[in-house]
Amino acid sequence: MGIVWTILVGLAVGVIAKLLHPGKDNMGFIATILLGIGGSFVAGMVGQALGWSQAGEGAGFVASIVVAIVLLVIYGRLRDRSPQ
Repeated sequence: MGIVWTILVGLAVGVIAKLLHPGKDNMGFIATILLGIGGSFVAGMVGQALGWSQAGEGAGFVASIVVAIVLLVIYGRLRDRSPQ
């Protein structure tokens, strides 16, 4: 059940991040889920590195969304630089 919960939270975080990020992001369903999971993972790692959370604790929902938006910005910059 943990994997299903991770996918659902990742979907929620990814969708909210895409809604809050200005511009058009051509990402599919799976990419949106991976964006949310990545945002949660990175937010958790940063929280542990700064001493805000302990290992095994989940990242905060807001922190996950903020990091997911940062990942969207990075993705957009890398996509714009690549030759087409």
